[in-house]
Amino acid sequence: MTSTARNVPIGSIIRRLRRTAPAWNPTAITRVADEKHDPYRILIACILSLRTQDRTTDVAAARLFALADTPAAMLRLSAPRIARTIYPVGFYRTKSRVIRAISRALIDRWEGKVPDDIDALLTLPGVGRKTANLVVTIGFGKPGICVDTHVHRISNRFGYVRTRTPEETEMALRDTLPRRYWLGYNDLLVTFGQNVCVPISPKCSTCPVRALCRRVGVTTSR
Repeated sequence: MTSTARNVPIGSIIRRLRRTAPAWNPTAITRVADEKHDPYRILIACILSLRTQDRTTDVAAARLFALADTPAAMLRLSAPRIARTIYPVGFYRTKSRVIRAISRALIDRWEGKVPDDIDALLTLPGVGRKTANLVVTIGFGKPGICVDTHVHRISNRFGYVRTRTPEETEMALRDTLPRRYWLGYNDLLVTFGQNVCVPISPKCSTCPVRALCRRVGVTTSR
């Protein structure tokens, strides 16, 4: 554990955030998982969510899954049909092709089942470390650390890590974050980041962990 991480009471921070989290709006991926705990739906929802706001992901995922929520059913839809269905998610035409390619790969290589291994998931078209970790943790309940912009920003803002990219943050957290916190770390910090610890002018006056946070890089707050 680095000296930076050692001086930040991450366990106390996580416990306080967990107590407050039920009052926050959940993430789109959490809502998909809560509705039907299906790794395929979670995987496709992750693809839809990339560079897309949660409220847009929510609506697009619901429309798409009403038409198809298995790899075989998805392949019965053309790429243009999928694109029209998921619009206006970011890069919707590209994502429509990626969704079909993922579905084809799952059928051809894993009998239509989503693999529960990060390395295997990374071989799927359009799947990066963020998506692979999220599918493993939320879809299968296995330890992993998914780092998006919220997790990267807030882990640095706490002063728990000192990194430049989400990829560096994932590796630093794997070295420093106790394994018992891995499973819910992403969902907790993303929800926190959407509701309180926002990128610009975070709501520090109402933050449940203000007394424990170093507020690294914070110049203005509410």
